[in-house]
Amino acid sequence: MLVKLQHIDTNCFHVLTPVKIASAGTGVSVSPPGKADRVNKDRERQLSEIPSGRRFGKQPHLRTSHILSEPGSNQQSFIDNPDGKNGRGSAGFDKKKVAMVKTARKGDKFASEKMHAKCSTKWARYGGSIPAILQALETFVNLDEALRPWEESLSNKERTIILKEQLNWERALEIFEWFKRKGCYELNVIHYNIMLRILGKARRWSLVENLWDEMGRRSIAPINSTYGTLIDVYSKGGLKEEALRWLEIMTKQGMEPDEVTMGIVIQMYKKAGEFEKAEEFFKRWEMGKSSLDEATTTSQKKLTKVSGDSQGNVSLSSYTYNNLIDTFGKAGQLKEASETFARMLKDGIVPNTVTFNTMIHVCGNHGCMQEVALLVCKMEELKCLPDTRTYNILISLHARNDDIEMAARYFRKMKEVALEPDLVSYRTLLYAFSIRHMVGKAEELIAEMDVRGLEIDEFTQSALTRMYIESGMVDKSWLWFKRFHLKGDMTSECYSANIDAFGEHGHVLEAEKVFMSCQERRKPSVLEFNVMIKAYGISNSYDKACQLFDSMEKHGVVPDKCSYNSLIQMLAGADMPHFAVRYARKMQGAGFVSDCIPYCAVISSFLKLGYLELAEEVFTEMVAFKVPPDVVVYGVLINAFADIGSVTKALSYVDSMREAGIPMNAVIYNSLIKLYTKVGYLREAEQTYQKLLSLEGGPDVYSSNCMLYLYSERSMVKRAEDIFQNLSSKGHANEFSYAMMLCMYKRLGRFEEAIQIARKMRELGLLTDLLSYNHVLGLYASDGRFKEAVRTLKEMIKSSIQPDDATFKSLGIVLMKCGISQQAVSKLEVARKENNGSGLQAWVSTLTSVVYVDDNEFDDDS
Repeated sequence: MLVKLQHIDTNCFHVLTPVKIASAGTGVSVSPPGKADRVNKDRERQLSEIPSGRRFGKQPHLRTSHILSEPGSNQQSFIDNPDGKNGRGSAGFDKKKVAMVKTARKGDKFASEKMHAKCSTKWARYGGSIPAILQALETFVNLDEALRPWEESLSNKERTIILKEQLNWERALEIFEWFKRKGCYELNVIHYNIMLRILGKARRWSLVENLWDEMGRRSIAPINSTYGTLIDVYSKGGLKEEALRWLEIMTKQGMEPDEVTMGIVIQMYKKAGEFEKAEEFFKRWEMGKSSLDEATTTSQKKLTKVSGDSQGNVSLSSYTYNNLIDTFGKAGQLKEASETFARMLKDGIVPNTVTFNTMIHVCGNHGCMQEVALLVCKMEELKCLPDTRTYNILISLHARNDDIEMAARYFRKMKEVALEPDLVSYRTLLYAFSIRHMVGKAEELIAEMDVRGLEIDEFTQSALTRMYIESGMVDKSWLWFKRFHLKGDMTSECYSANIDAFGEHGHVLEAEKVFMSCQERRKPSVLEFNVMIKAYGISNSYDKACQLFDSMEKHGVVPDKCSYNSLIQMLAGADMPHFAVRYARKMQGAGFVSDCIPYCAVISSFLKLGYLELAEEVFTEMVAFKVPPDVVVYGVLINAFADIGSVTKALSYVDSMREAGIPMNAVIYNSLIKLYTKVGYLREAEQTYQKLLSLEGGPDVYSSNCMLYLYSERSMVKRAEDIFQNLSSKGHANEFSYAMMLCMYKRLGRFEEAIQIARKMRELGLLTDLLSYNHVLGLYASDGRFKEAVRTLKEMIKSSIQPDDATFKSLGIVLMKCGISQQAVSKLEVARKENNGSGLQAWVSTLTSVVYVDDNEFDDDS
């Protein structure tokens, strides 16, 4: 059930204000900006409670080293150069900066203060000595020289900021080592956390592990954020298993992840697409049982719903709620996402733009557009301003739900609120206009993009080419293509898309022009050749398709698997198996045949044309190349021999199929029933039909009708009736089914049942072909229902169904039973054969003169 947004009570919300950012002194947080102060305070408390002498065990799988270095790394990359150039680059130091920093070294206690006003403002937010210190570190390579004015006064907070502000991992490591080398500075867990993050982001895993070992030697106990940092960097570095190992180490130390670390683990699982694991981890964490040990107790496995009352009654931050909603959304769990959103509101957490964006996206992806509208209203009510992403999501959702007017309205509204549409906005709406052939609207957007200098991507370009083509504006589509072609930066994919657009709609000349344009600019790839071959196939230009394929190697292009498959399928589908088999053999020689699909196409084409021997030759060739046939290949062969009633051949392929370990399917059983029906093998047909009944879905109408035919021909009434009743109850009985039952009842002299069948056929509209009319007419003639016979003839003529000899044979019986001589009936037949039109009219006149028929009445019981 979705959240009923219209009933949300917003009185419980705090006043909307920007979320506070943790101060630099509280250490490095692994959570994204916007975390609640509560999390930072918890971390400060944890840090203050760590006993100075506490040790923790070193993990046996981690390397230990007394020197924090990595093979291949350059530890001397920041030394002063004799020529005065910066060791980090070829440019020299700014002499003004050097002089400015040197003024802070004259012993004047106000010297550094003078420098603050002159140095860059990019660090001004820190205040105090920090801007000057950072400026000095940027100016001087030598750390002794850079930090001399503050060497004896650097505080913990200043050291934290210095490390955090380093963009280069080697420089950060050098500064960190300098702090340790001086011996007068206390390096706490926060400093190590910063270094773990910096080295982890740089993917210097050996240095990360060395630093971890050093923490153990120095008795610096890790805290929650330490493990969170390690899990985060390893996960983002693509080492999910290593990240999970750090989580396992954390839990073995008896430390439960805090909210930030939990969020990192959720993100890790989400990134890997393991949404169920993410949900399970959150629920276990919420219950205070986040251990990864699979041998959990039964009580641990009874997980609570996010929306339910958890045992721990945990209060979460907005970031965590956003993370969970996004996770559930990506997992396709709308109900859970909605319940999490409801709980967020219940806890008094104010949803921010990210929350609404996620919820709108989740609801829209599930087609809940009414909920989307309510969420938009709720944003307005809470004065939560939509951003560009909000509008882009709304534009995309409404376009996908075929509400193009609303999509365009949100695009206009975006501009009205002074938000400038970005490339995504334009491309989304432009594509929506193009597939709806809204040429005018699309051209307006294109003009806007041109004015703003926004690039149209290749996907949108080809979509607009199709728009012009499908709108009958082929000339414009060509000009549109040339606009991008003349720029000279079209890729192979873009040329291919344009060739395909023209080719699919039969504009093969334009497709050829695009292909030639591509040759002018660059060497065509196999992709362009493939779509051009496809275009020739669509226009039935099979000779050109073969010629182009044969010319590929002359152009230095090697055909790929797609090239061969496309041409073989095209030729086989065009009833040209003799050509298709040549390319199948070439494909085999090129080593591209990995399955029997190309051979199957050739075999099916030969069988369709009646070349059974050639089809068998191709099958034998395929097997000789050790290409295993599948059930489809066997199916087409068995069916072909079933059609001609060749039991021996059909069953030989059935035996081969069984020897290959390929299970029988409904298609094969249907073919066998057709075969057994054709040759009159009732027992074998019954056995096969029973196997069909055991399959899911059961037998189809054709197989049931085959059995109905076999039973009705043998007057096996009960079995025929059982099958007919089963077909009728499912609404599957067709014209043939009813006709077989009618014939059986008529043959047995059970005219009442036969008449009932005839009446039902007429009610259901199942009198449509000549054979059925003849069966019904024959029944009326045999049972003495002459009026119904004459009406049926008139009905046939009205339905433009031409009577045949069988029709007039039944009508002759009607006339003779009404007293017309055999000689007169024979004369009518001669006249009909001499002139079908006048002869037919003579039959109708004679019948109506003998049998009075009221055309306004049709009662089978008369």
